[in-house]
Amino acid sequence: MNDKMILNVDGASRGNPGPAAIGVTLKDENLRLIASISQKIGITTNNEAEYAALIAGLKQALQLGARTVVVNSDSELLVRQLQGKYRVKSPGLKPLYQEAVKLAYSLASFKIESVPREQNQEADKLANAAFMSGK
Repeated sequence: MNDKMILNVDGASRGNPGPAAIGVTLKDENLRLIASISQKIGITTNNEAEYAALIAGLKQALQLGARTVVVNSDSELLVRQLQGKYRVKSPGLKPLYQEAVKLAYSLASFKIESVPREQNQEADKLANAAFMSGK
């Protein structure tokens, strides 16, 4: 059982708003891949896609039995909002933020960190791959 997971999340939108997709990797504490998500999510803004990736990743982690989750994202807005450093002003982001917080509170431990784009390439590739696939 993997009760600690490391998630890398990324959302992408072609246009803002535009067709969007998400990419997520779920790894154990030894950085072995447990699961990944690569899917189109319809028409959204880039920030909404970032939240959708986080929510999908947290739901998957909870389904797989995670109790402790560390999230890595290259979205400064997403990270700072969930750290409480930025307020959520956008009406489109408020329900997504609330859902993400609710999922985070259902964990024993939750941490979200900002990483440079180069350290989030796997999730980015999964998001971009979804645009090419039929998913």
